[in-house]
Amino acid sequence: MNKNVKGSNSNAFNTPLLLVCNKQGEIFEIPHLLMTGTSVSEVRLPTQDELIPMPDGSELFILPGRRPIGFDPVKNELVTLTEYQGEEVFAVAAFVAPAHMQFLHASFLKLEAAVDLPIFCYTAVGWRKNKFYVTAIRVDEDERQDAKHFNNQLITKNANSFLKKYSHNRLVVHLIENCVKQYCCPAARNYVMSRWEAPLPSSPGCNSRCVGCISEQSKDSGITSPQHRLTFIPTPDEIAEIAVSHLENAPKSVVSFGQGCEGEPLMVADVLEAAIILIRNQTSKGIINLNSNASRPDKIESLCRAGLDSLRISINSFQPHYYNQYYRPVGYQFNDVIESLKMARKYNKWVSLNYFIFPGFTDLPSEMNALENIIQTHGINLIQARNFNFDPQLFITKMGLNSIDEKPIGLINWYRHMRNKYPQVHIGYFNPHNINKDV
Repeated sequence: MNKNVKGSNSNAFNTPLLLVCNKQGEIFEIPHLLMTGTSVSEVRLPTQDELIPMPDGSELFILPGRRPIGFDPVKNELVTLTEYQGEEVFAVAAFVAPAHMQFLHASFLKLEAAVDLPIFCYTAVGWRKNKFYVTAIRVDEDERQDAKHFNNQLITKNANSFLKKYSHNRLVVHLIENCVKQYCCPAARNYVMSRWEAPLPSSPGCNSRCVGCISEQSKDSGITSPQHRLTFIPTPDEIAEIAVSHLENAPKSVVSFGQGCEGEPLMVADVLEAAIILIRNQTSKGIINLNSNASRPDKIESLCRAGLDSLRISINSFQPHYYNQYYRPVGYQFNDVIESLKMARKYNKWVSLNYFIFPGFTDLPSEMNALENIIQTHGINLIQARNFNFDPQLFITKMGLNSIDEKPIGLINWYRHMRNKYPQVHIGYFNPHNINKDV
């Protein structure tokens, strides 16, 4: 793998140490090597303003079949480590907690026999002064998914109470048995705690074949989905029963169609429309949100008329070539996504982007220009900076990023640029509860 080093040892001794893992699963630091991070084909030292202590709720991942790459500040060179003190070692990455945006991927050299990594995010992590450090920043102060708010005993108790109360409702059963108990989904856990944002998965089908789909992969993809997809279409009554109670009683209440355990909610738009009408006939409280690939502008219009408050469009790129390579749309085109955005704005709805952040791609000038053109031409309210969950080297290969001649500006500079140039566009992580419905 051709990697280019950037940086010098001028401030290297302030950089956290390289973390590695042995075959026993023990993670430890290498005293004479510093951590590095990767932005597509560039391996470099992180800058001090790219580093924060690893947030509570983050996880450490062992990367099998991948050698860690550190930096030797004495020799001023990169070192690919195969063993340490006679033990074979492997790379380590962090999965940073919600509300944080990564700046760099973990650095490693993939061995020929290594299998592809599962669908998670792999952020650079190191060790300094008895703390783990990651290359990331908190982009949303909302604490709705912070680890400190989740009491497992109370969640289990409430979940079982919900099962008894709503045993007739298949959607409640799915949210608890699948989402709360099996996957510890933060949104589903908040639902049983009657607070903040509650999920409303509704569609088992999809009209995209996303390379990184987390709920359904083809048998020949070589990738195992980390979640099971919803297997039924709930009725409008089942949806409304959950939504009305939550919107009426939860603080800062939001309910959202379009979750990780489903396909594309616009595939069952008629069900959603009927459910929204039922909900709004019973309560005007809270926000009804749709997380969507925005593939069907006519259905977006119907939902806006029914009472939808906000639309979040999932997007990896506003360059059609890269969009199509990732989403692999079936029966719709990239332009339909833009038409849906325009439709939501026509009805004065809050529009967010579920924008997949990938170091070395998101911050390319061409990608930034494409995003800025959307902001300037159509207007959006919020960029939800979501770390791309995918094996970074596999994504680079599938998107052909190694052949790009452009130079990225760095995600920390992307973040600063977007905040300074477009102060009217929020940069965050969650669907907001406090939007003005007459945007």
